[in-house]
Amino acid sequence: MAVTANTIVSADLAPAISVDFTSRIVKNISELQSVLGVSDLIPLSAGTDVRFYKMTQVNTPAQVAEGEVIPLTEIKRELVGTKSLTLQKYRKVTTAEAIQKVGRDVALNMTDEKLLSGVQSAIKAAFYSSLATGSGTATGSSLQVVLANLWAKLEGYYVDEDVSPIYFINPADVADYLGTASVTMQDVFGFTYIENFLGLGTAVVSPSVTVKSPIATAKENLAGAYAPVSGDVGQSFGLTADATGLVGMSHSVKSDNASLETLLMSGVLFYPEFTDGVFKGTISTGA
Repeated sequence: MAVTANTIVSADLAPAISVDFTSRIVKNISELQSVLGVSDLIPLSAGTDVRFYKMTQVNTPAQVAEGEVIPLTEIKRELVGTKSLTLQKYRKVTTAEAIQKVGRDVALNMTDEKLLSGVQSAIKAAFYSSLATGSGTATGSSLQVVLANLWAKLEGYYVDEDVSPIYFINPADVADYLGTASVTMQDVFGFTYIENFLGLGTAVVSPSVTVKSPIATAKENLAGAYAPVSGDVGQSFGLTADATGLVGMSHSVKSDNASLETLLMSGVLFYPEFTDGVFKGTISTGA
């Protein structure tokens, strides 16, 4: 008996669809790396704790005369928090009836797109959560003043270092400026960013940032890690992944209930290495 027209069989699914989706999200992650200034993602085992530190100079010894013993300056590195690098798992089932009703592109591909957006949202949420641990502060009466003060804080913290400032701002705080200024806004991985905003550095505009509370750090303070899904996990579950193993995806036919199953795994984490190198601003009319 001939196969019914438009029937999707295993050969149609693997690895073509999985390759397409994984290559796109890996490309997006790579572009996000570039915007954040993270040169390399560190491969770690799932379950590894990523630690956040702050550096403190404990004392400021007095200068001594020629020939006298120079007192020691004590620098302390303190652990301020940890975040576990977990393997994120996502699964979706598309029924034969759904494919028959609206077609494969809507029923499978467009819902897979939505699944990928969930992965991006989880990575962004974890990143903003880690930025919230920043311990530096700055205030000002307007966005421009606060950003300038944040820039000054960064300059002081990273004195004698050549760093690239990056700011994270709520859209409501930047809306008035964007309405009157000619700027080029770009998008990557669900992030909207502006290069050289106000001449101070890269500005990422996101509703995930609290209104009137912009955040600043140096790109050099941002790092990334991931749990590869291209090894035993990928082979065991038939995941399609690129050489890095940032994201793994598979599509399989479930004949017991006439459906197609999408499985997606990823474990990517972006974070600041030192929380005292992250400065949180406050826009206050009373500043």
